[in-house]
Amino acid sequence: MHGTVRGEWRPTPQRAAVLAALHACDGFVSAQTLHAALVTDGVAVGLTTVYRTLRLLEAAGRVDVVRESDGERLYRPRPDGGHRHYLVCRECGLSLAVDSEEVEQWVARIARDIGFHSVDHTVELTGVCDGCRTGRAGRRTDP
Repeated sequence: MHGTVRGEWRPTPQRAAVLAALHACDGFVSAQTLHAALVTDGVAVGLTTVYRTLRLLEAAGRVDVVRESDGERLYRPRPDGGHRHYLVCRECGLSLAVDSEEVEQWVARIARDIGFHSVDHTVELTGVCDGCRTGRAGRRTDP
């Protein structure tokens, strides 16, 4: 991203292929998994390009990102409604969007009280879903 304005998105054939593959995935996906899907589909794109494209999409606000317990970043296209927070099952990966209005209000209040502007934030919510707790596997994502 050297020399690129934060959040700038210049379409290229490789970036378009990464974005299309991301939209074709069910739920959150790692860069490695996305790269493997592209290679399987015969798309000539390097893993570094996939990582750079995902970072650009993140900076542009076009993807939501969560972290696995090992720190790996997982991506999914951001819905048209904007920024969302998810509760993610540590066992099966089920991810459900949660009402985050209280979090958004808290962030805005803290920023205002301290005198910060253009504040970004990350909230990670993880747990074990009912399906995994009771031995029934959960779904990977919400509808």
